[in-house]
Amino acid sequence: MSEEITYTWRAPLTDDELVGLVRSHGGRGEPGWWDRIRPHSLGWVCARGPGGLLVGFVNVAWDGGDHAFLIDTKTRGSHQRRGIATEVVRLAADRARAAGCEWLHVDFEPRLRAFYFDACGFRPTEAGLIHLSDPAG
Repeated sequence: MSEEITYTWRAPLTDDELVGLVRSHGGRGEPGWWDRIRPHSLGWVCARGPGGLLVGFVNVAWDGGDHAFLIDTKTRGSHQRRGIATEVVRLAADRARAAGCEWLHVDFEPRLRAFYFDACGFRPTEAGLIHLSDPAG
């Protein structure tokens, strides 16, 4: 029997919940991150399991116009490979489209290529990147 997962847009979410989610799969959760980032978001999708446990998340930042950006797609370590991340990305794309955005951007590590291109429908594009914490760029 699979557990019921509920998905919500812009639902209440605490910084502590996000830190716990990140740490659940070995990431370094940074206290205060969500409180700093939230004001720059068009919205976010939360996936919750029984009892309200946060099991998935994606943030949608935007430029206030045509461009939205997926940031920090996360799934709780114990809930990975169940389609939760695919669903939070799908809902985020739907909400960005409904807000009038024309483009949804994402960047990712090479190991996530199949997830974003195959499961989520993104397509490759040329882009540029400067790593600002690297003095050489």
